[in-house]
Amino acid sequence: MSFLSGLFGKEKKESLDQGLQKSKENFFGKLSKALIGKSTVDDEVLDNLEEILISSDVGVDTTLKIVKRIQDRVARDKYLGTSELDAILKEEVAALLSETNHGGESDFETPAGTKPYVLMVVGVNGVGKTTTIGKLSAQFKKKGKNVVLGAADTFRAAAVDQLILWGERTGVPVISKGMNTDPSAVAFEAVQKGVELNADVIIIDTAGRLHTKTNLMNELSKIKRSIEKVLPGAPHDVLLVLDGSTGQNAVIQAREFTKATEVSCLAITKLDGTAKGGVVIGISDEFKIPVKYIGVGEKVDDLQVFNKAEFVDSLFKKI
Repeated sequence: MSFLSGLFGKEKKESLDQGLQKSKENFFGKLSKALIGKSTVDDEVLDNLEEILISSDVGVDTTLKIVKRIQDRVARDKYLGTSELDAILKEEVAALLSETNHGGESDFETPAGTKPYVLMVVGVNGVGKTTTIGKLSAQFKKKGKNVVLGAADTFRAAAVDQLILWGERTGVPVISKGMNTDPSAVAFEAVQKGVELNADVIIIDTAGRLHTKTNLMNELSKIKRSIEKVLPGAPHDVLLVLDGSTGQNAVIQAREFTKATEVSCLAITKLDGTAKGGVVIGISDEFKIPVKYIGVGEKVDDLQVFNKAEFVDSLFKKI
C-alpha cells in the first residue's frame, strides 16, 4: 500500500483509482503510441502531447500552458528523455492544480466557527446536482453533523421528489413547498428551520435552468438575498455541480454560471464513466475556482472531497 493510500484511506484511494481508469487508459494509451521510437522530447513529441491533452478535455489554454512549461524544462535540460516525460507531466499538472486548490482538504468538515454552514447548490438539470446534494448530506451526517435540506428547485417536480427521497434515505429533514412555488421562500424557510434545529449544515438546491441567463441571475440573486435575511453572511459557499463526462460542455456551463452568480467551489461528477477526466484540470485552471468534490461512482462514498495529490497520483499511476 502506497503512502497516499495509507494517509487518505485505502478504500477511498482504490475507488478514485478505479473511477479515473478510463481517463488514464485513454491518455496513456495515446501517449505511449506517440512516443514509440522516440528517446528525446523534441518538437514532434510536444506537438503530439498537445494534441493528446486537448483530446483528453484538458482545454486549449490549459494545454498550451502545460506544454510551454515542459518546453521550458526541456530547454533547461538538454538531456531530457521521453522516459522522464510522465514524471515531468505529473509535476506540472500538480503544480497547476495547486495554484487554485491550495490544500487543506478536509474530509467533509465545515469551516471553523461557521454554524450553520449554508451551501447553495447550482447547476443545470442532468449533471447529478440533486444526487450530489443527497450524497453530501449522507457524508456530512456520517461525520456526526446535523443537516437540513431545502428543495428550492421548484420548477422541476422530479428534483423536489428526489430530494425528499434522499432526505428519507439519510434521515435528514427536507424543507419543501412542492413544485411551482417561490424558490426564495423555500430557501428562507430552510435556513430558518436549520437555525431552529441548531443544524451544522444547510444545503439549498436551486433551479437548474431558466429561460434566459437574466432570469437565472435574478432567481439566484433573489435566493441569496432570502438566505441572507435569516443569516447575514450566508450562503457561505455557492457550489456549482458539473458533469465531467460532458467534457467541454461542462466548461461552457461553468462560464454561464460564473457570470450568473458568484460560484465559490465546484463539484465534478460522473468521472468514472468517462475518459474526459482531464476536464478537472482545465476547469480548475481556467476559472480559478477550487474543485471541492468529485464523483467517481454510484455509491455515496464515491462522492469524495477533492484532494489534488490523490487525484494526480491516481491519474498518473501506471496501468
